Amino acid sequence: MAASADPRAPDDTRRPAGPRPGPAPWVAMYHSVGDCSDDPYRVTVTPDRLGRQLGWLARRGLRGVSMTDLLAARAVGGGRNLVGLTFDDGYADFLTDALPALRRRDFGATLFVLPGRLGGDNAWDPLGPRKPLLTADGIRGAAAEGVEIGSHGLTHIDLTAADDLTLKSEVAGSRAVLSELTGTEIAGFCYPYGTIDRRAVDAVREAGYSYACAIDPGPLNGPYALPRLHIGQDDNAVRLFLKYRLHRLRRRPVAGL
Repeated sequence: MAASADPRAPDDTRRPAGPRPGPAPWVAMYHSVGDCSDDPYRVTVTPDRLGRQLGWLARRGLRGVSMTDLLAARAVGGGRNLVGLTFDDGYADFLTDALPALRRRDFGATLFVLPGRLGGDNAWDPLGPRKPLLTADGIRGAAAEGVEIGSHGLTHIDLTAADDLTLKSEVAGSRAVLSELTGTEIAGFCYPYGTIDRRAVDAVREAGYSYACAIDPGPLNGPYALPRLHIGQDDNAVRLFLKYRLHRLRRRPVAGL
């Protein structure tokens, strides 16, 4: 293998402008926390399982934090012991079942909510039980507890299939509503269903967000296409260890991190 050029050399034209890509951070993706007996999509964990999973992180010297805190630490070369904890959809059970588990460990998190469905339910899921979503007061309550609030769009639609007007409403419109609701700037976005394309990424960037989370963004890269790892009810200590090791072995560089 040829030796790499000295980065200090003034004639090194092979090095691209800007910061070198850094390894992808470990970001855990949760949804509902509660009864998972009727859960065809396997997106629910029980409060007990969540507590055990957070305990596993703590025993390994890892700490769960919000996405903004994770990315801020990464920006200054730190954050090696930090794991981003994200909860999608804004289920009402976040306050009753997830937040107490987070508080017991002094962990932070980011909650991606749907301001177009305040106090509604997960009507986008054709199967499984209807689960209530947070009201405006519930979202404000989570924010008051130090939880970062991010947007999951207005109504949970596939942005890659949306027309231009709908895309702008779902992305920029949801940010404006949440900023007014919480009294703070909204930094993060999460693509519904994890579906992502260049057009959706550009819309999120143009709306003023600082970052966006996907699931597996494929060839797209950067702070507006951050990969996440699904964590479910079956993820005990052994499975978490294997997922963590696999992430460390396979994580791809992310431009801008």
